[in-house]
Amino acid sequence: MTIEKFESIYQRAAERKGGEAQLEQLLHKPLSPQEIATIPDDRWLAAFTEKVFQCGISWNVVRKKWPEFEDVFFQFRIQPLLLQPDEAWEKKAQDPRIIRHLTKVMTVPVNAMMINIASLKYGSFGKMVANWPSDDITGLWGYLKKNGKRLGGNTGAYALRQMGVDTFILSSDVESHLRNCGIIDSGRDTKRTQQAANKAFSQWKSESGRSLSEISQIIAYSCGDNRIL
Repeated sequence: MTIEKFESIYQRAAERKGGEAQLEQLLHKPLSPQEIATIPDDRWLAAFTEKVFQCGISWNVVRKKWPEFEDVFFQFRIQPLLLQPDEAWEKKAQDPRIIRHLTKVMTVPVNAMMINIASLKYGSFGKMVANWPSDDITGLWGYLKKNGKRLGGNTGAYALRQMGVDTFILSSDVESHLRNCGIIDSGRDTKRTQQAANKAFSQWKSESGRSLSEISQIIAYSCGDNRIL
């Protein structure tokens, strides 16, 4: 196994994007733990639900309908949702204002319960996330997969990234780089792969002083089909 030096990855990404200045403009930086801790529980549920519904269809289709999603699901306020009877969820799944998909609709009460339990224990879901060890971000992925519904794979990670959490993502480009370097050699969603990726990203973070999110984006820009636009 050869873990490529981060400086080499960075320079290749910069060359592909027209220089360091252009590359830096493309990077999205994460929020601070203090900022993450202030995010209300309803926004976490909204983010998880959005990513669940975006799986398998155009993300823009979901985004265009999102104001209606907010209305149908009470702005994703946890307590009103937890009080809904089973038949209410079946009715919501038939509402033409949203994308009608019962299985995905049924993730809302499960994920609302996950958030509520964490909120009772830590003060808020955001506080739990903010205090999660940065060197075990895949452990947070595992928490979402175990305690939530349909938040495995990259779904949970993309939702965390959307909320500003400092996380890498095993996108196709990042996964390809890790495989080419021999860092991972098993299924993307296996514990073995995630631990190996976590270790490599921790090393690159130590080398560069950059966030996991920035490193993930830079690796993606250093390979694949995303050259100078």
